[in-house]
Amino acid sequence: MTATKNIADVDLYAVLGIQLTATESEIKKAYRKKALQCHPDKNPDDPKAAETFHELARALEILTDVSARLAYDKVLRAKEAAKLRHQELDSKRQKLKEDLEQREKQASAGQGTVNLTDEQKLAAEIQRLQKEGSRLLQEEQQKVKDEIQRRMGKLCEPVWDSSLNRIKIKWKVDKDDPHNGGYDEQLLRKFLKKYGDIVALIMSPKKKGSALVEFSTKEASEMAVELEKGLADNPINMKWLNDKPVLTTKRDGGGPSLVSYRDYESLVLTKMRQAAERQRLIEEMLKEDKDH
Repeated sequence: MTATKNIADVDLYAVLGIQLTATESEIKKAYRKKALQCHPDKNPDDPKAAETFHELARALEILTDVSARLAYDKVLRAKEAAKLRHQELDSKRQKLKEDLEQREKQASAGQGTVNLTDEQKLAAEIQRLQKEGSRLLQEEQQKVKDEIQRRMGKLCEPVWDSSLNRIKIKWKVDKDDPHNGGYDEQLLRKFLKKYGDIVALIMSPKKKGSALVEFSTKEASEMAVELEKGLADNPINMKWLNDKPVLTTKRDGGGPSLVSYRDYESLVLTKMRQAAERQRLIEEMLKEDKDH
């Protein structure tokens, strides 16, 4: 009876963040989203995570079972109606009403279970679900567990960070050559873009015959270092700034941003990050020039 009272006192629709008219598909979708956030495996330091996860499971189990949901909805509607009536009664009449209801419940309990109350019917549905076991609940919980393992596994996957794999480009040039040995940024981009997307390309602002480039992928970087020679009469020499390619791991397991890149604010932030990265590249190149 305690379990029934607990369920009757909880708004399962609010637990999942859905409307009373939600379809089974919407219920399962809402469950997965919330379960991924509060799964105990993902929140080992949160003592409430397991309790919240259990409450979500209970909401999914009841609301995806036709009979149990009908019984629950009936209790929920009755409680809402009673709440409204309660607000309309003064304290004296309310006390009389509660005493009457209590006597009616005691009388009903003494007569056996022929005329079950809505809450007793809900209790019977919950007991049925517990005996039968919910295959749908097990399937959904397994999907959530698999998704968490997939995301956590990705944290350990080696990834390419272009900022850790910059390539130094050098070519011969006389001090007084106004044409920088025949190279400018546009020409270098023309030579290099065939290998893949270029994240950044900076010509040395002080030292002629020198540039830095970053490619978006490891494959593009390796091909450029191995194959590109530039102008036939003044070839370029490409070398890793860190002697060899470096792989790192992801810093977080977050999914793609929900903010569209078409959004104005995102565009502004993106441009600011690009400007900051370009400035870091220039500073690094100046340091390289100074060291050599």
